[in-house]
Amino acid sequence: MTVLTSKASPAAEEPPDTHGERHRLTALSGLAALSLDAMASVAYGPEAIVLVLAAAGGHGLGFTLPVTLAIAGLLAVLVASYRQVIAAFPDGGGSYAVAERYLGRRAGLVAAASLVLDYVLNVAVAVTAGVAALTSAFPGLYDQRLPIGLGVLVLITAVNLRGIVESARVFIAPTAVFVLAILTLIAVGLFRAGPVSTATAEGHAAVLADDATTVGALLLLKAFASGCSALTGVEAIANAVPSFREPRAKRAQYAEFALGALLGTMLIGLSVLISRFGLQPVEGVTVLAQLADASFGHNGAFYVIQFATMILLALSANTSFGGLPVLLKLLARDNYLPHVFALKADRQVHRHGVLALALVAAALLVLSGGHTNTLVPLFAIGVFVGFTLAQTGMVLHWRAAGQWAKALLNGLGALLTGAAALVVTAMKFHDGAWLIVLALPLLVLGFETVQRAYGRIGERLGLGQVPAAPHRDRSLVIVPVGGLSKLTGEALNAAVSLGDDVRAVTVTHLEPEDREAAARLRRDWERWNPGVELVELTAEHRTVGRPVASYVRKIHAYHPGTRVTVLIPEVEPARLWQRMLQNQRGAVIAHAVRKETDAVVCRLRFRLSAGQDGK
Repeated sequence: MTVLTSKASPAAEEPPDTHGERHRLTALSGLAALSLDAMASVAYGPEAIVLVLAAAGGHGLGFTLPVTLAIAGLLAVLVASYRQVIAAFPDGGGSYAVAERYLGRRAGLVAAASLVLDYVLNVAVAVTAGVAALTSAFPGLYDQRLPIGLGVLVLITAVNLRGIVESARVFIAPTAVFVLAILTLIAVGLFRAGPVSTATAEGHAAVLADDATTVGALLLLKAFASGCSALTGVEAIANAVPSFREPRAKRAQYAEFALGALLGTMLIGLSVLISRFGLQPVEGVTVLAQLADASFGHNGAFYVIQFATMILLALSANTSFGGLPVLLKLLARDNYLPHVFALKADRQVHRHGVLALALVAAALLVLSGGHTNTLVPLFAIGVFVGFTLAQTGMVLHWRAAGQWAKALLNGLGALLTGAAALVVTAMKFHDGAWLIVLALPLLVLGFETVQRAYGRIGERLGLGQVPAAPHRDRSLVIVPVGGLSKLTGEALNAAVSLGDDVRAVTVTHLEPEDREAAARLRRDWERWNPGVELVELTAEHRTVGRPVASYVRKIHAYHPGTRVTVLIPEVEPARLWQRMLQNQRGAVIAHAVRKETDAVVCRLRFRLSAGQDGK
């Protein structure tokens, strides 16, 4: 066994980071990188509750705080549950990992599909919501919302391609500003006897029903389900445990607890202020904007809240870039997705997962035209399905461990999130939720199709079986040539090192100039006399790939035990732009041989240095 060693560079004097820990998350950076979706939801969660309860008039709005407390209770259940998921499944995967182990393969795939849809939609919704906030402040940009949204998406993608730690560093500041701004708004508002200003809502039509006074169970359930949109993103930390530094599970649990505490405090505090100030929803103005106006007045602090909300909404897409690539890695590991999604770059980045998420989200932005309302009805269903399956799985987990109190807690959470999923689907079905109902089984079908394909490939390759002892067959190396050069010499040197027999082949066409060129090549070849036979292949049509492939087929027909390798010499210029000047002859031959024969294709690169290509 040969051991290769190299001298350490000056930059390598610091202790080696063999596991890439410096490219992983701490509890604080994990909170910034993976909680933006949940944090930003306080901008629309309370408003979703108020808009539903407004159908029952002022009496209905009186139930804002009780509904919010119920959601906060569910949040506590979810946080406790996902902290246990983190401990039980430190390799990440969240709902997918739990459901697959305790509820079976199909349930695991449903959970995975729901998470994929949630993550993709989160990116599209977050970007469009952030851009909508921007265009509300600067109406002149309204017609440019799609290009702006795509630009924001490119920016977030570029940051995440540099590593999840880099994205966390970038997003710590806006996250801190937003959280501090909301907590300050709540603290100041609690000391107000009434709203300082209502300038934001003046001149806007109220959406409050005047003649409705009855608050039924269905309305409360609908308000509860709508407000549960504030819980999206709670699962992201459990999905991305491998992205944390050691001890990974402990750091992820700390981040999950901090997320739950901050989110619960903000949701309850904002709902208390809504009831305290008697705010009513109006068209064209968010509830959060009214609360900022009521607590601070229409001044600089009001605009800080608005801009902090706008930035965090746009950047909350980063939660998906932290969680989805890890989930795709686990699916690829289990053969439900192409294995390329399991690959990591140097900075612990699942680059293919990041790029796939960006491309699908960009397509959604284009298809929706940058309209938030087109995407929001589809948003929350997937995450509720994942919540329900995860907590049902944890019930079985605790039952097996004999811990019935924890099983009862998770069972209650599964019941509540399951009810929320059903209500949201029913209420939003005609607004686009039917797409999610259709997409979920199609994604599961796609996962199973990929796994069956890998199964067939593995069966034909005999994976896991001990192969027969290796034996030596006669080998023939074919080298396509078009003329004499250093490239030809290097190709034949490599060929005689690889095979027992080497043949050079050249393709001749019927045109007179081609025949003359072939005659010159034969004369030069005989004068050079490399000890390798030159075979001339005649082609009626101006093509080079098929004649070579046909020649390989004839060899296989007459000598079936021969191992044939087609070695294709190619020039690789030093400068990228010069590669466009190549005639792609080698690629054409390689494609034809791979398509029509079982021969091994080897492409030999002859690299030119900057001094060799004439600068």
